[in-house]
Amino acid sequence: MKIIPAIDIIDGKCVRLSQGDYDRKTEYHSDPVTVARSFEEAGIQHLHLVDLDGAKAKHIVNRKVLENICSQTNLQVDFGGGIKSEEDIKIALGAGANQITIGSLAAKQPDLFFRFLEKYGADKIILGADARKGKIAVDGWKESTDWDVEDFISAFAEKGVEYVICTDIAKDGMMAGPSLPLYQRIMQRNPDLKLIASGGVSSMEDIAACTSANMYGAIIGKAIYEGAIPLEKLAELC
Repeated sequence: MKIIPAIDIIDGKCVRLSQGDYDRKTEYHSDPVTVARSFEEAGIQHLHLVDLDGAKAKHIVNRKVLENICSQTNLQVDFGGGIKSEEDIKIALGAGANQITIGSLAAKQPDLFFRFLEKYGADKIILGADARKGKIAVDGWKESTDWDVEDFISAFAEKGVEYVICTDIAKDGMMAGPSLPLYQRIMQRNPDLKLIASGGVSSMEDIAACTSANMYGAIIGKAIYEGAIPLEKLAELC
């Protein structure tokens, strides 16, 4: 299973939100590149980078942060937040992202999403499936849709999506463990899916549980910054 630390960006700084609430923000570091380097030095190979300003603005805002991390580390970066157009895709990939995560666009304009999937390839585009109370949420988690998260993921997997990041918003930043029953149901319906758990991973036991559930990867954010999961432990896994 891939260990994937997260860096969320607001105003060019490394922050974490609780349950996606911009008013419940904690700043952890002023230089995301320094944080990314610390992950790489620990032997970690992957990074989940989220442009929270971009998610709110509905276009990429923190392009420079992405460029700096990609040019100054060898981390394999998946980038999300505000990708709403082909121009945004070109910006992200051109800045060095290995993959991009698209969520809101997929829910609101699925035909356009599939055109991008066909053009850029299923190895480059990750479907972002962010759920609140079992329903897909969009636009920085500020709006809920009628899409059931399990049906949403299955429908897109049937049409060629290979990678999915599924975030239970209620778990995000709460250090209360991941939504394993949800992930297990998704994997039962889509056994070949490369499903990445996001939200609530807060201990080595959570990581082991995600591994046992056949997750492709687990995104870890606040637990690293708060010291609940030491980088040395993650280094051992990597």
